[in-house]
Amino acid sequence: MGLPSFTWARPMSYDTASLPTSSRPTKTPAGTDRPMVGFLSRQRRPRRVGGDGSVRVFCADEQSEVDLEVERWQKLASDVLAAEGVRGAAELSILFVDEATITEMNKVHMGKVGPTDVLAFPIDAVIIDESAGPGRVSRGPDRPDPDTDDHPLLLGDVVLCPAVAVRQAPTHAGTTDDEIALLVTHGVLHVLGYDHADDDQRIAMQRRETVLLEEFHWRRPAPSGFRIDHPEDGAVT
Repeated sequence: MGLPSFTWARPMSYDTASLPTSSRPTKTPAGTDRPMVGFLSRQRRPRRVGGDGSVRVFCADEQSEVDLEVERWQKLASDVLAAEGVRGAAELSILFVDEATITEMNKVHMGKVGPTDVLAFPIDAVIIDESAGPGRVSRGPDRPDPDTDDHPLLLGDVVLCPAVAVRQAPTHAGTTDDEIALLVTHGVLHVLGYDHADDDQRIAMQRRETVLLEEFHWRRPAPSGFRIDHPEDGAVT
């Protein structure tokens, strides 16, 4: 039995909301503060339960600009997936890259000049999605439903630039450690279908990020400096 067909969605970052494949992404005007993602789009809910097996997160450090404890971020991503109800045989990849690499990816995939902090590439398992909305692949009248229990559920990829995280941390999350934790959480939730198409979605997503970071990163309430310079981000008061 072969793998089902997947459609790669447009990558997501702090700057662009991911919408169904037939919709045009909503972008933030240049020069404005970066919005953060909101709650799940009702039009696209990626599948979260795989077949027999366990969830696996693959991390690769392909940069030398910032020293990383890759295992920490792998564990954080795994905890976020579990908290979001992902279970069974499922796979997520996280790639840490240098500025040159993410600058090129930002140009190719987002049409933007310069580096960005994080890009998320969710995979739409459209054949096995319950929805028949935009982006669904037609199987044809004689093609049976695929057996989804004999392969992992592919969630997608998160690409993160630690050098950018270091530079923006003082005016965003507060510390480099907290910035990378936020970006990992942000990217994982993007892959799971969270979006920032409007203010309600953005605020709800920011709150969810804070809850997850309090539980799995700080293991206490968010520090007072977290997003202190960006009150419009919906920081916990």
